[in-house]
Amino acid sequence: MTTAEGCVWLQREISIPAKKRGCHLISDEFTRLVPEIEQIQIGLANVHIKHTSASLCLNENWDSDVRVDMESMLNKLIPDSTPFRHKCEGPDDMPAHIKTAFIGTSLSIPITEGKLNLGTWQGIWLCEHRDHAGKRNLVVTMQGAPMKK
Repeated sequence: MTTAEGCVWLQREISIPAKKRGCHLISDEFTRLVPEIEQIQIGLANVHIKHTSASLCLNENWDSDVRVDMESMLNKLIPDSTPFRHKCEGPDDMPAHIKTAFIGTSLSIPITEGKLNLGTWQGIWLCEHRDHAGKRNLVVTMQGAPMKK
């Protein structure tokens, strides 16, 4: 932790265990791996995934059918069967890069009173675009005013 004129900066790298291909709600897992959020009264968390074949987004946190439908639609829009030139890492690699470009690799989430300030139905998704991916590494950078003692 670094403090400067009443501002706290925290950064940590976390690993999310390998997931099967699809969209996964990781909000609870994320909060468990980043307890330092509780030190911030008001601030901002930037979450960045260090991979080019998986992405992050904020979306539905209640109905798991939304995640299934999202994966289905992504596969219809960008099928593995498309004849891409880049195929040295397998047929799911180039489609994964495109899906990542569409969805994105970073999120900015407000922190209020030591918690992520998400909407009622919002959760953090890890969108895994490969069939046989490994763990995914995320860098979490938080800044803000420290909790009042």
